[in-house]
Amino acid sequence: MLFTLRSKTVFRETSRYVLLYNLLFADTVLLALTQLLYILAAGGIMLTYPVCGVLAMLGILTNVISPLTLVVMSLERYVAVCYPLRHATIITIRNTGVAIIVVWAFSSLNVLTRVLLLLDFPFEALESLQMTDVCSDIPMLLGPMSDHYNKAYTCFVFVSASVAVICSYIGVMVAARSASTDKASARKARNTLLLHLVQLGLTLSSTMHASIVISLSATLHRLVIGRIKTTFYVFIFILPRCLSSLIYGLRDQTIRPVLMYHLCCQLKFSHRSKG
Repeated sequence: MLFTLRSKTVFRETSRYVLLYNLLFADTVLLALTQLLYILAAGGIMLTYPVCGVLAMLGILTNVISPLTLVVMSLERYVAVCYPLRHATIITIRNTGVAIIVVWAFSSLNVLTRVLLLLDFPFEALESLQMTDVCSDIPMLLGPMSDHYNKAYTCFVFVSASVAVICSYIGVMVAARSASTDKASARKARNTLLLHLVQLGLTLSSTMHASIVISLSATLHRLVIGRIKTTFYVFIFILPRCLSSLIYGLRDQTIRPVLMYHLCCQLKFSHRSKG
């Protein structure tokens, strides 16, 4: 999908495809990081706090990019349906680039705040910087301030992103009943926003998993917590990231033929090589 979105000029010069590329890029980085951490955990390899901190913060950075980009994509669909005559002037490549910069800046500010909170932790009091648990974002919540900030930030992103997508969906629903609105376009945008809402719910759940796991770890056995983490990893990390490719790769009439062309060429090339 990333290669497909850079293969044609129309993808590079259309705002919603630029936003999709940003979403898929962040999701790809996050999946690569989570796969690395999962392999390290399965192998029982313990990292030091500085190394784990870098990996965890990079994961947090890309994890927050997904819901914020989904919000921008939902607003773009809202403008396309409710203000079709002004869409070309509002949703430009320049404005899209500014929106992407704001999304990354907001997420980077969150990471910077977490790093500053970590610096207040008395690491010199530890016997060693070697971790005694597997690396994830949960062991990096050192101190009560980090935990309180994590809960407050998660709640803020969850509520604000949900309100934005739901309001966009309601706006498209209202516009769909208008006689002057293209019914087919409004229906397609409504279905896309509904899928975004489901995807957003799953994605935002991944931002809440740390608080959920910490709460459950106080009452459940360590082995049960490990199985819960694996279940969370599949359903709230991998599944919503796969939905992005499915929503656009299969439903979008512009992307699908190009994507299938590249996939079929790869299959034909592989078949000829074996022959």
